[in-house]
Amino acid sequence: MLKREIYLSRIRGFYDSDLIKILVGIRRCGKSVILKQIMDEIRQKGTEQNHIIYINFELIEYEELQDYKKLNQYIKDRIVDDKKYYIFLDEIQRVNKFEDVVNSLRASIENISIFITGSNSKLLSNELSTVLSGRYVLFNIYPLSYKEFIELTEKDGKSEETFWNFVKWGGLPNRTQFTDENNIKDYLHSVFDSIILRDVVERLGLKDTILFDLLLQYIVDTTGRQFSAENVINFLKSEGKSISTETLYIYLDALCKALMMKKIYRYDIHGKAILKTLNKYYMTDLGIAQIKNNNFEINKSFALENVVFNELLERGYDVYIGKTKGGEIDFIATKPDEKIYIQVTYLLESEKVREREFGAFKEVEDNYPKYLLSLDKTNFSQGGIIHKNIIDWLMEE
Repeated sequence: MLKREIYLSRIRGFYDSDLIKILVGIRRCGKSVILKQIMDEIRQKGTEQNHIIYINFELIEYEELQDYKKLNQYIKDRIVDDKKYYIFLDEIQRVNKFEDVVNSLRASIENISIFITGSNSKLLSNELSTVLSGRYVLFNIYPLSYKEFIELTEKDGKSEETFWNFVKWGGLPNRTQFTDENNIKDYLHSVFDSIILRDVVERLGLKDTILFDLLLQYIVDTTGRQFSAENVINFLKSEGKSISTETLYIYLDALCKALMMKKIYRYDIHGKAILKTLNKYYMTDLGIAQIKNNNFEINKSFALENVVFNELLERGYDVYIGKTKGGEIDFIATKPDEKIYIQVTYLLESEKVREREFGAFKEVEDNYPKYLLSLDKTNFSQGGIIHKNIIDWLMEE
């Protein structure tokens, strides 16, 4: 089993904190495994098994506990002494008013540490923030990074064949159990169906799933391009479907809340402001995108952008599109004490392409690090801009 140290290292300092630890990520990205690894580490510190309470709400034996009052009572009945108890609630979004349960437990029992996971952004809602009011810490969990994929599969990380396998089929951990592409597709379709049916169709009460599927197809095929509601509406009209702008944005919001994709905003480098127009969407997992994508071969550059975007998120950056006066930089990635600029392209096969890609940084006048990532093996670094091979960059510590 792969130990996901990138997440454990961030969570470890909160094991005994009374803050509620929230792990949020797309279905099947590995949240339950991380919970079990946390439990293992807590046991290794000497905690007795009966002081670890684990409930997975996807298991039928816990179905009754989806009633929040029964869940609250069940947990309280298990706490019989003053020693520390660790409570793990997996896929808790299935429990109506779960936020009231965790808040009540935290307020009424002193010596507990609560961990919860969920597969949609109900765990990020304003309602949750209001009820818990700063009493929680949130960790976004993503599918495997390329480096984790290599560690799990023990494949040659420098091989372009291995890399394109990752780009094509994504980083959901369980997909690595299969080598036959038809088996991988079947598995990814099952994950996709569970996300759409449970987190989107049922929640919105959708009647026209064909329209929704066409919309998703369009978003996947245009991943990484500036989003235009007008273009989407015209596309759907050409397919014999009509949709209002309001409904379109409701559907897009539902896909983001199901954590299937993420909206990225533009940042005006000169005006130093986040812009709310001409944003882009990137897929959380490229394997899910692949089963809905008709144009994979001509979208390699955008697929590489998506891989880099996901990697930056996993490394803990906030990510924006960089707007300059005359154009764009693919990504501005920031942390409280760090800022980097990144431009991504497939290959720097000609002087003209090199001039265009390096020239994207021309209007950036500050001294923060600037990187150009491509699949070239030759180092084209110039003018203070660092060129790196994407695979090498992904494999870095």
